[in-house]
Amino acid sequence: MESRRSVLVFDFGGQYTHLIARRVRELNFYSVLVPHSVSLEEFLRLNPTAVIFSGGPSSIYVENSPKPEVEVFNYIVRSRIPLLGICYGHQLIASLLGGRVSRKEKAEYGLSVLRVLRDDPLFSGTPETQVVWMSHRDAVDWLPEEFVTLASTEYSEVAAFRHRSLPIYGVQFHPEVRHTEYGRAILENFLKRVAGLEPNWFVEDVAAEVISRLKKELRGKALTAVSGGVDSLTAAVMVQKAVGSDNIYVIHVNTGLLREGESERTLEVLRRMGFKNLFYVDASSLFLDRLRGVTDPEEKRRVVAKTFADVFAEKALELNREVGGFRYLVQGTIYPDRVESGATGKATAKIKSHHNVVMEAIPGLEIVEPLAEFYKDEVRRIARSLGLPEEVITQHPFPGPGLAVRIVGEVTEEKLRILRKATGIVEEEFRKAGLYEKVWQAFPVLLSVKTVGVKGDERSYEYALALRVVESEDAMTASFAKLPWDFLERLAERLVNEVEGVNRVLYDVTHKPPATIEFE
Repeated sequence: MESRRSVLVFDFGGQYTHLIARRVRELNFYSVLVPHSVSLEEFLRLNPTAVIFSGGPSSIYVENSPKPEVEVFNYIVRSRIPLLGICYGHQLIASLLGGRVSRKEKAEYGLSVLRVLRDDPLFSGTPETQVVWMSHRDAVDWLPEEFVTLASTEYSEVAAFRHRSLPIYGVQFHPEVRHTEYGRAILENFLKRVAGLEPNWFVEDVAAEVISRLKKELRGKALTAVSGGVDSLTAAVMVQKAVGSDNIYVIHVNTGLLREGESERTLEVLRRMGFKNLFYVDASSLFLDRLRGVTDPEEKRRVVAKTFADVFAEKALELNREVGGFRYLVQGTIYPDRVESGATGKATAKIKSHHNVVMEAIPGLEIVEPLAEFYKDEVRRIARSLGLPEEVITQHPFPGPGLAVRIVGEVTEEKLRILRKATGIVEEEFRKAGLYEKVWQAFPVLLSVKTVGVKGDERSYEYALALRVVESEDAMTASFAKLPWDFLERLAERLVNEVEGVNRVLYDVTHKPPATIEFE
């Protein structure tokens, strides 16, 4: 991907930084997320055609606030590379080029009405008055004479600006957020009308390029673990197309923490996709045994990860003794996995913990990451183009430790039975109501408390379930779904009537932040 001309998104630590990069790709332009401190050498290697400075939580006048390297910023300006600053990026550009930024008495969070003050390519095809999403207290309050103000709001006199002679723009609002009425059009105007770019990113074509490259590069057998999620399945299919069905060996581990029938469905999908070398390991008893007495969420995650690594490595070593010749280890890593969170934004080749164990046991293995350049929505498009079943493509995200982190407290066989049954009912009802693909995630959580109830004229003392349903685009932020009351009532009735051991259902109405999507 390195030779492809790219739109560089500088990461200043904003919560929407990945969203900016995704929006650019949705418009069919290749975007790359880079740390705000990217070196000039790396900057030039990425072949930038345009640059976007993201938002961020800092104030530009605070000591050690994040800024680009001086030589990089000077190169952007001197070379007339089109530059757009968003929120903090907007303030940063103004400050670096002689403007003034100050803290305002009134913050501006949420929806604001933007008034476009003059015609400009950035706002082409959008109305004079439009709704935008704001999230700031600092604001640009003075610009040098070589700049012109393009738009304002009630609390932001300089809500958008441009340089008079250079392709440099700033917007105080967030065009990448759906709440900004004409955000997509504004980003598209910057890329097409200001930067003059031609679309160069078509996901299905790029995936075909990756497979073609893998065909040329890979010589030998590949090994992978497939969980049943869209990432690991898609990665396995891409490598299968590169090396052939005879040369890829797939291990599926039943942890006992999966949803009802998940192992069977995964193996069936793999068979339908033409995989020949499938190996199923039922380690459910081992996982349950090691989780006995563990209540801390992080410790649960560590136990599950360590146990999976042990089981996967043992099977991989067994296959290596029997078959031999393994040269590659396939990971379903996607682009956000490779970019560290926060303001660093540094791209890394992070090896998953269970793969580390295998690589230590089988020296010389090379990591292969067919999906390393793609976001989750792009992976789904690739999966569809490769012919994966729709139920795999559209399934909701599922945590790596599985149901273990959807049980608050200790994991037991009884609790897993209850939660597995409840999860199946929730998914069934959401699909039946046509709601499954309209929400980001919908799942029950088994709480550690029992509550008093009445069943069949008798007192009951059983577990409570919490129902978590959220709407989101990237899981960085999420809103609880405002579902119809009659649907919730019907769902609750089924759960208490059909799931033995449950007598109460609660609905979580907390956004992220402050809560996370998962309970643990």
